[in-house]
Amino acid sequence: MKTPAELLLKWYAQNGRDLPWRIKGGAHPNPYVVFVSEMMLQQTTVKTVIPYFARFMARFPTVEALANATEDEVFQYWQGLGYYTRARSLLQTARIVAEKYGGKFPQNPQEISALKGFGPYSAASFAALAYNLPTTVIDGNVQRIICRLYRLTEPLEKIQPLIRAKAEALTDKQNAADYASAIMDLGAMVCTPKKPQCLLCPWQNMCLSANAADVEQIPQKNKLTKKEINGKVYILSNAEGKVYIRKRLEKGLLHGLYEFPWTEQGDLIADATDSGLSVTHIFTHIKMILEIITAQVNDYQGDGIFVSPEELDNYPMSTLMQKVRHKIFKK
Repeated sequence: MKTPAELLLKWYAQNGRDLPWRIKGGAHPNPYVVFVSEMMLQQTTVKTVIPYFARFMARFPTVEALANATEDEVFQYWQGLGYYTRARSLLQTARIVAEKYGGKFPQNPQEISALKGFGPYSAASFAALAYNLPTTVIDGNVQRIICRLYRLTEPLEKIQPLIRAKAEALTDKQNAADYASAIMDLGAMVCTPKKPQCLLCPWQNMCLSANAADVEQIPQKNKLTKKEINGKVYILSNAEGKVYIRKRLEKGLLHGLYEFPWTEQGDLIADATDSGLSVTHIFTHIKMILEIITAQVNDYQGDGIFVSPEELDNYPMSTLMQKVRHKIFKK
Protein backbone atom coordinates (compact mmCIF):
# COMPACT_ATOMS: atom_id res chain seq x y z
CA MET A 1 0.00 0.00 0.00
CA LYS A 2 1.39 3.36 -1.00
CA THR A 3 2.14 6.02 1.62
CA PRO A 4 0.47 9.45 1.37
CA ALA A 5 3.74 10.93 0.11
CA GLU A 6 4.03 8.27 -2.59
CA LEU A 7 0.46 8.94 -3.71
CA LEU A 8 1.15 12.66 -3.93
CA LEU A 9 4.43 12.21 -5.80
CA LYS A 10 2.78 9.90 -8.33
CA TRP A 11 0.06 12.47 -8.89
CA TYR A 12 2.69 15.21 -9.26
CA ALA A 13 4.70 13.25 -11.82
CA GLN A 14 1.60 13.06 -14.02
CA ASN A 15 -0.09 16.38 -13.27
CA GLY A 16 2.44 18.82 -11.82
CA ARG A 17 2.82 22.18 -13.49
CA ASP A 18 5.66 22.90 -15.89
CA LEU A 19 7.18 26.16 -14.67
CA PRO A 20 10.27 27.99 -15.98
CA TRP A 21 12.05 27.74 -12.62
CA ARG A 22 11.21 24.10 -11.95
CA ILE A 23 12.48 20.66 -12.87
CA LYS A 24 11.01 17.32 -11.82
CA GLY A 25 13.03 14.50 -10.36
CA GLY A 26 15.08 16.21 -7.67
CA ALA A 27 16.76 19.48 -6.77
CA HIS A 28 17.23 22.20 -9.37
CA PRO A 29 20.80 22.25 -10.72
CA ASN A 30 20.98 26.05 -10.41
CA PRO A 31 20.10 27.36 -6.91
CA TYR A 32 20.12 30.94 -8.26
CA VAL A 33 17.05 30.14 -10.37
CA VAL A 34 15.27 28.86 -7.27
CA PHE A 35 16.34 31.92 -5.30
CA VAL A 36 14.94 34.44 -7.81
CA SER A 37 11.67 32.54 -8.23
CA GLU A 38 11.16 32.17 -4.48
CA MET A 39 11.61 35.89 -3.91
CA MET A 40 9.23 36.77 -6.74
CA LEU A 41 6.58 34.29 -5.64
CA GLN A 42 6.24 35.74 -2.15
CA GLN A 43 2.66 37.08 -2.02
CA THR A 44 2.43 37.01 -5.84
CA THR A 45 0.72 34.48 -8.11
CA VAL A 46 2.58 32.15 -10.46
CA LYS A 47 0.72 33.59 -13.47
CA THR A 48 1.89 37.10 -12.61
CA VAL A 49 5.48 36.08 -11.94
CA ILE A 50 6.20 34.10 -15.13
CA PRO A 51 6.79 37.04 -17.54
CA TYR A 52 8.70 39.03 -14.91
CA PHE A 53 10.91 36.02 -14.17
CA ALA A 54 11.78 35.62 -17.86
CA ARG A 55 12.78 39.28 -18.26
CA PHE A 56 14.70 39.33 -15.00
CA MET A 57 16.71 36.21 -15.78
CA ALA A 58 17.52 37.47 -19.26
CA ARG A 59 19.03 40.63 -17.75
CA PHE A 60 20.56 39.03 -14.63
CA PRO A 61 21.38 35.43 -15.64
CA THR A 62 23.78 34.80 -12.73
CA VAL A 63 24.07 35.81 -9.11
CA GLU A 64 27.20 37.79 -10.03
CA ALA A 65 25.31 39.75 -12.70
CA LEU A 66 22.65 40.63 -10.13
CA ALA A 67 25.22 41.49 -7.45
CA ASN A 68 26.83 44.02 -9.79
CA ALA A 69 23.55 45.78 -10.61
CA THR A 70 22.35 49.04 -9.07
CA GLU A 71 19.24 49.19 -6.92
CA ASP A 72 17.50 51.42 -9.48
CA GLU A 73 18.15 48.90 -12.25
CA VAL A 74 16.81 46.02 -10.17
CA PHE A 75 13.73 48.08 -9.34
CA GLN A 76 13.29 48.76 -13.06
CA TYR A 77 12.99 45.04 -13.80
CA TRP A 78 10.87 44.44 -10.69
CA GLN A 79 8.47 47.27 -11.52
CA GLY A 80 4.87 46.05 -11.30
CA LEU A 81 5.49 43.10 -8.97
CA GLY A 82 4.99 45.20 -5.85
CA TYR A 83 6.41 44.58 -2.36
CA TYR A 84 9.69 46.24 -3.33
CA THR A 85 11.40 45.24 -0.10
CA ARG A 86 11.71 41.84 -1.81
CA ALA A 87 13.68 43.38 -4.67
CA ARG A 88 15.96 45.15 -2.22
CA SER A 89 16.49 41.91 -0.28
CA LEU A 90 17.12 40.07 -3.54
CA LEU A 91 19.95 42.45 -4.41
CA GLN A 92 21.43 42.43 -0.90
CA THR A 93 21.45 38.63 -0.76
CA ALA A 94 23.02 38.37 -4.22
CA ARG A 95 25.84 40.63 -3.06
CA ILE A 96 26.34 38.58 0.11
CA VAL A 97 26.43 35.33 -1.86
CA ALA A 98 28.88 36.79 -4.38
CA GLU A 99 31.19 38.31 -1.78
CA LYS A 100 30.93 35.97 1.22
CA TYR A 101 30.26 32.64 -0.47
CA GLY A 102 32.10 33.10 -3.76
CA GLY A 103 28.91 33.04 -5.83
CA LYS A 104 27.64 29.73 -4.40
CA PHE A 105 24.56 29.69 -2.21
CA PRO A 106 25.03 28.13 1.23
CA GLN A 107 23.53 24.69 1.89
CA ASN A 108 23.43 24.89 5.67
CA PRO A 109 19.80 25.54 6.79
CA GLN A 110 20.92 28.09 9.40
CA GLU A 111 22.92 30.04 6.84
CA ILE A 112 20.05 29.87 4.36
CA SER A 113 17.63 31.23 6.98
CA ALA A 114 20.01 34.12 7.68
CA LEU A 115 19.91 35.35 4.07
CA LYS A 116 18.11 38.65 3.59
CA GLY A 117 14.46 38.26 2.62
CA PHE A 118 14.16 34.61 3.62
CA GLY A 119 11.43 33.90 6.15
CA PRO A 120 10.64 30.42 7.50
CA TYR A 121 8.63 29.42 4.42
CA SER A 122 11.00 30.71 1.73
CA ALA A 123 14.06 29.34 3.55
CA ALA A 124 12.47 25.88 3.79
CA SER A 125 11.30 25.99 0.18
CA PHE A 126 14.71 27.09 -1.10
CA ALA A 127 16.48 24.37 0.90
CA ALA A 128 14.17 21.70 -0.50
CA LEU A 129 14.04 22.88 -4.11
CA ALA A 130 17.71 23.85 -4.46
CA TYR A 131 19.35 21.09 -2.42
CA ASN A 132 16.68 18.45 -1.71
CA LEU A 133 17.16 19.06 2.01
CA PRO A 134 14.46 17.38 4.14
CA THR A 135 12.61 20.55 5.10
CA THR A 136 8.85 20.97 5.43
CA VAL A 137 7.30 23.79 3.42
CA ILE A 138 4.28 25.45 5.03
CA ASP A 139 2.38 28.31 3.45
CA GLY A 140 -1.30 29.10 2.99
CA ASN A 141 -1.71 26.26 0.48
CA VAL A 142 -0.24 23.70 2.85
CA GLN A 143 -2.21 25.00 5.83
CA ARG A 144 -5.43 24.62 3.85
CA ILE A 145 -4.56 21.08 2.73
CA ILE A 146 -3.58 19.92 6.21
CA CYS A 147 -6.65 21.45 7.85
CA ARG A 148 -8.96 19.77 5.35
CA LEU A 149 -7.09 16.48 5.34
CA TYR A 150 -7.38 16.10 9.12
CA ARG A 151 -10.51 18.24 9.48
CA LEU A 152 -8.93 20.80 11.76
CA THR A 153 -11.71 23.34 12.22
CA GLU A 154 -10.32 25.55 14.95
CA PRO A 155 -9.05 29.04 14.05
CA LEU A 156 -5.72 28.90 12.24
CA GLU A 157 -3.85 30.99 14.79
CA LYS A 158 -4.65 28.46 17.52
CA ILE A 159 -3.42 25.33 15.74
CA GLN A 160 -0.15 26.31 14.05
CA PRO A 161 1.97 23.78 16.03
CA LEU A 162 -0.49 20.99 15.18
CA ILE A 163 -0.47 21.91 11.49
CA ARG A 164 3.33 21.89 11.44
CA ALA A 165 3.53 18.53 13.19
CA LYS A 166 1.15 16.89 10.74
CA ALA A 167 2.81 18.53 7.72
CA GLU A 168 6.24 17.34 8.87
CA ALA A 169 4.94 13.80 9.35
CA LEU A 170 3.68 13.73 5.76
CA THR A 171 6.81 15.20 4.15
CA ASP A 172 8.89 12.83 2.03
CA LYS A 173 12.40 13.33 3.39
CA GLN A 174 14.07 11.51 0.50
CA ASN A 175 12.28 13.44 -2.24
CA ALA A 176 11.91 16.81 -0.55
CA ALA A 177 12.22 18.88 -3.73
CA ASP A 178 9.48 17.08 -5.63
CA TYR A 179 7.32 16.80 -2.53
CA ALA A 180 7.50 20.56 -1.91
CA SER A 181 6.48 21.27 -5.52
CA ALA A 182 3.79 18.61 -5.38
CA ILE A 183 2.01 19.91 -2.30
CA MET A 184 2.17 23.46 -3.70
CA ASP A 185 0.54 22.25 -6.90
CA LEU A 186 -2.07 20.29 -5.00
CA GLY A 187 -3.14 23.48 -3.24
CA ALA A 188 -3.04 25.56 -6.41
CA MET A 189 -4.78 23.10 -8.73
CA VAL A 190 -6.97 20.75 -6.68
CA CYS A 191 -7.43 21.73 -3.03
CA THR A 192 -8.28 25.31 -3.94
CA PRO A 193 -9.98 27.78 -1.56
CA LYS A 194 -13.21 27.64 -3.56
CA LYS A 195 -14.68 24.63 -5.37
CA PRO A 196 -11.91 22.13 -4.54
CA GLN A 197 -11.69 19.22 -7.00
CA CYS A 198 -11.90 16.43 -4.41
CA LEU A 199 -12.47 13.70 -7.01
CA LEU A 200 -9.09 14.52 -8.58
CA CYS A 201 -7.17 14.53 -5.31
CA PRO A 202 -4.65 11.75 -4.65
CA TRP A 203 -5.54 11.99 -0.96
CA GLN A 204 -9.33 11.86 -1.32
CA ASN A 205 -9.63 8.46 0.35
CA MET A 206 -7.84 9.64 3.48
CA CYS A 207 -9.18 13.20 3.60
CA LEU A 208 -11.71 13.77 6.40
CA SER A 209 -13.23 16.75 4.57
CA ALA A 210 -13.44 15.35 1.03
CA ASN A 211 -16.71 16.38 -0.64
CA ALA A 212 -18.02 17.79 2.65
CA ALA A 213 -20.60 20.55 2.42
CA ASP A 214 -18.44 22.86 4.52
CA VAL A 215 -15.09 22.12 2.88
CA GLU A 216 -14.77 25.71 1.61
CA GLN A 217 -15.02 26.98 5.20
CA ILE A 218 -11.89 25.03 6.17
CA PRO A 219 -9.52 26.39 7.37
CA GLN A 220 -11.13 28.95 9.64
CA LYS A 221 -9.54 32.34 9.12
CA ASN A 222 -10.14 35.74 10.63
CA LYS A 223 -11.16 38.20 7.93
CA LEU A 224 -8.91 41.23 7.74
CA THR A 225 -10.49 44.64 7.28
CA LYS A 226 -8.73 47.08 4.97
CA LYS A 227 -7.91 50.57 6.11
CA GLU A 228 -8.93 53.26 3.59
CA ILE A 229 -6.61 56.19 2.91
CA ASN A 230 -7.64 59.17 0.81
CA GLY A 231 -5.23 61.75 -0.52
CA LYS A 232 -4.04 63.83 -3.45
CA VAL A 233 -1.26 63.20 -5.95
CA TYR A 234 0.23 66.12 -7.87
CA ILE A 235 1.36 66.29 -11.50
CA LEU A 236 3.59 69.38 -11.47
CA SER A 237 4.66 70.57 -14.92
CA ASN A 238 7.18 73.29 -15.77
CA ALA A 239 7.36 75.57 -18.81
CA GLU A 240 9.27 72.91 -20.78
CA GLY A 241 6.51 70.33 -20.27
CA LYS A 242 8.60 68.28 -17.86
CA VAL A 243 7.04 66.78 -14.74
CA TYR A 244 8.34 66.65 -11.21
CA ILE A 245 9.18 63.33 -9.55
CA ARG A 246 11.02 62.52 -6.34
CA LYS A 247 12.76 59.49 -4.94
CA ARG A 248 11.07 58.07 -1.87
CA LEU A 249 13.56 58.12 0.99
CA GLU A 250 11.28 57.10 3.85
CA LYS A 251 11.79 53.56 5.08
CA GLY A 252 9.04 51.16 4.08
CA LEU A 253 7.72 49.07 1.22
CA LEU A 254 8.25 51.77 -1.42
CA HIS A 255 11.64 53.04 -0.25
CA GLY A 256 13.92 53.87 -3.17
CA LEU A 257 11.18 54.16 -5.79
CA TYR A 258 10.27 57.33 -7.66
CA GLU A 259 6.88 58.96 -7.25
CA PHE A 260 4.81 61.99 -8.07
CA PRO A 261 4.46 64.06 -4.87
CA TRP A 262 1.36 63.24 -2.88
CA THR A 263 -0.21 63.99 0.46
CA GLU A 264 -2.87 62.44 2.67
CA GLN A 265 -3.95 65.72 4.25
CA GLY A 266 -4.21 69.30 3.08
CA ASP A 267 -2.85 70.76 -0.14
CA LEU A 268 0.71 70.42 -1.35
CA ILE A 269 0.60 73.50 -3.54
CA ALA A 270 -1.71 76.46 -4.14
CA ASP A 271 -3.25 77.34 -7.51
CA ALA A 272 -3.65 73.70 -8.51
CA THR A 273 -6.45 72.16 -10.58
CA ASP A 274 -8.44 69.05 -9.80
CA SER A 275 -8.17 66.92 -12.95
CA GLY A 276 -11.36 65.06 -12.11
CA LEU A 277 -9.37 61.84 -12.26
CA SER A 278 -8.42 59.50 -9.44
CA VAL A 279 -6.70 56.18 -8.90
CA THR A 280 -7.40 53.38 -6.46
CA HIS A 281 -4.87 50.78 -5.37
CA ILE A 282 -5.13 47.93 -2.89
CA PHE A 283 -2.10 47.19 -0.77
CA THR A 284 -2.18 44.17 1.56
CA HIS A 285 -4.28 45.80 4.28
CA ILE A 286 -4.82 49.26 2.80
CA LYS A 287 -7.12 50.69 0.16
CA MET A 288 -5.65 53.94 -1.15
CA ILE A 289 -7.59 56.45 -3.22
CA LEU A 290 -5.72 59.44 -4.67
CA GLU A 291 -7.27 62.38 -6.51
CA ILE A 292 -5.02 63.59 -9.33
CA ILE A 293 -4.21 67.29 -9.11
CA THR A 294 -2.36 69.20 -11.85
CA ALA A 295 -0.43 72.45 -11.66
CA GLN A 296 1.96 74.57 -13.70
CA VAL A 297 5.05 75.53 -11.70
CA ASN A 298 8.11 77.56 -12.61
CA ASP A 299 10.38 77.13 -9.63
CA TYR A 300 9.18 74.30 -7.45
CA GLN A 301 11.42 73.78 -4.43
CA GLY A 302 11.97 70.14 -3.54
CA ASP A 303 14.49 67.35 -3.50
CA GLY A 304 13.27 65.78 -6.74
CA ILE A 305 13.86 66.37 -10.44
CA PHE A 306 11.93 67.41 -13.54
CA VAL A 307 11.88 64.88 -16.40
CA SER A 308 9.99 64.62 -19.66
CA PRO A 309 7.00 62.22 -19.68
CA GLU A 310 8.92 60.02 -22.13
CA GLU A 311 11.81 59.70 -19.67
CA LEU A 312 9.60 58.27 -16.92
CA ASP A 313 10.39 54.76 -18.20
CA ASN A 314 13.87 55.23 -16.76
CA TYR A 315 12.63 55.76 -13.21
CA PRO A 316 11.16 52.75 -11.35
CA MET A 317 7.77 53.49 -9.83
CA SER A 318 5.27 51.57 -7.75
CA THR A 319 2.13 50.17 -9.37
CA LEU A 320 0.16 52.95 -7.70
CA MET A 321 2.28 55.63 -9.38
CA GLN A 322 2.18 53.78 -12.68
CA LYS A 323 -1.62 54.01 -12.49
CA VAL A 324 -1.34 57.77 -11.98
CA ARG A 325 1.04 58.04 -14.94
CA HIS A 326 -1.31 56.05 -17.17
CA LYS A 327 -4.30 58.20 -16.23
CA ILE A 328 -2.51 61.43 -17.11
CA PHE A 329 -0.20 60.45 -19.95
CA LYS A 330 -2.14 57.42 -21.30
CA LYS A 331 0.96 55.26 -21.03
